[in-house]
Amino acid sequence: MTSTFDAALTEAAALLRTLPRRRDDVSEARRTVAEWSETRPAVRAQLVADVRAGSPMVDYDLVLAHPDGGSVALTAPADDGVPWTVDHSTHWASGRVVTVDGFGLLIQNALLTLRTRAERDTTIPDELIDYCILSDMTGMESPPTQEEIQQASDAYRIRNGLRSRADMTRWLAAVGLNETAYTSHIFGLALRQRVRIRIEQETAHDYLARNPAEFDQVWALWAEGPEDRLAELAGTSDPDAALTRALASRDRITVTTVDGPALDLPEPLRAAPEGTVVGPVAHGKAHLLGVVRERRPADPTDLRTLAAAGRAGFAEYMAERRAKADITWHWL
Repeated sequence: MTSTFDAALTEAAALLRTLPRRRDDVSEARRTVAEWSETRPAVRAQLVADVRAGSPMVDYDLVLAHPDGGSVALTAPADDGVPWTVDHSTHWASGRVVTVDGFGLLIQNALLTLRTRAERDTTIPDELIDYCILSDMTGMESPPTQEEIQQASDAYRIRNGLRSRADMTRWLAAVGLNETAYTSHIFGLALRQRVRIRIEQETAHDYLARNPAEFDQVWALWAEGPEDRLAELAGTSDPDAALTRALASRDRITVTTVDGPALDLPEPLRAAPEGTVVGPVAHGKAHLLGVVRERRPADPTDLRTLAAAGRAGFAEYMAERRAKADITWHWL
């Protein structure tokens, strides 16, 4: 190794340690190295930069031509001494969810936001766990048929309001997916839906037999709103009629009427006998006042009843699987 190359090597090491470490400053770093390289043309210096995954920070390698042939690469990490080629051998954006006007949202920050929401809505982590459980179960399934794929795609597009080719194209661009990625997503969705349908069919009759009252056909009318206003309605001689009149009013309440399975009603009304007035009672973020107008026993041969029982059986099955699962949250 010549004394000239020794000197260049020493200078290069010192230069690396002075380069700016933020991604926005890479151009400046390249100019600095280019200016130094002009004073040492024999080493044909090349600066290799890489943004750390999920970070605006940059690590560098400086590659120098050796006078005896080949190259020498210098690495000067900013902190832990691990070269970026080992420590950050992934795409620079691999740790990001989205970048808006140059600002990147890191996965951990997005998941912290999700955790905050999950504290208010426990269905969010449950949905993530269910996705893992069902996806694991699909590993034993045969590939979905074209009919299953089409049904899954149609249902997905309807749920998301994608009713035309133009709608679909705009949506794919908005979420950053191409058609290949969408097809892969629907492939998995079709398999998970197949597993779900099978579980619903297998659990429907048993769940209905154990919980028949949940599937009584109930005609009910209820209002949600401020407790004081609902108390006024409840205090009338005919709360049912008062609620009916409230349907056409511009009152501070929301009035709903349903004729369907008891399980679909607000919890305070599900087990109430026919003719019962319930409330006002606390419900969600407001209060509820309701009337059960009619209650008919569940019909175990009714297809709609069996479908509802299947959905309830599936929910029970997944709750049991979640309770037994070995779950490790890496960020939440």
